[in-house]
Amino acid sequence: MQTVAWLLGLWFSAFSSATILPGNSEAVFAAALHFQPQLWLLAWVAVSIGNIMGGLLTVWMGRKLPAAPTLTHSPRLARCLDWAQRLGPMSLLLSWVPVVGDALCGLAGWLRWPVWPVVVCLSLGKIARYGVMVWMLI
Repeated sequence: MQTVAWLLGLWFSAFSSATILPGNSEAVFAAALHFQPQLWLLAWVAVSIGNIMGGLLTVWMGRKLPAAPTLTHSPRLARCLDWAQRLGPMSLLLSWVPVVGDALCGLAGWLRWPVWPVVVCLSLGKIARYGVMVWMLI
């Protein structure tokens, strides 16, 4: 039962960290790896799934906004949108980056990028981030 509680805590921390809610899944994941190193694989799966689901919730919320306008009033915003549109869903490989990643997920929904490439790229970025943490801490 204690293992389930650890994993649910990891999942929730990762989920909330990938939304507009505050959270720090890296610290919680590092603590879990320190105190329960034998659970590294289950912890990696739990934290990855939670963070992916939180990112997808942000994508969904972005899709609920009115469609992206064709004109922008800010040159900086225009450059950012141009960069994101050139990279498309591949930019979501950076969805794990604090603050920027949440914005990229929302932008993916707002720009109505195709669902499956978004899911794949977002997932790869988030799984790889936690994989690097496992490699560094175990």
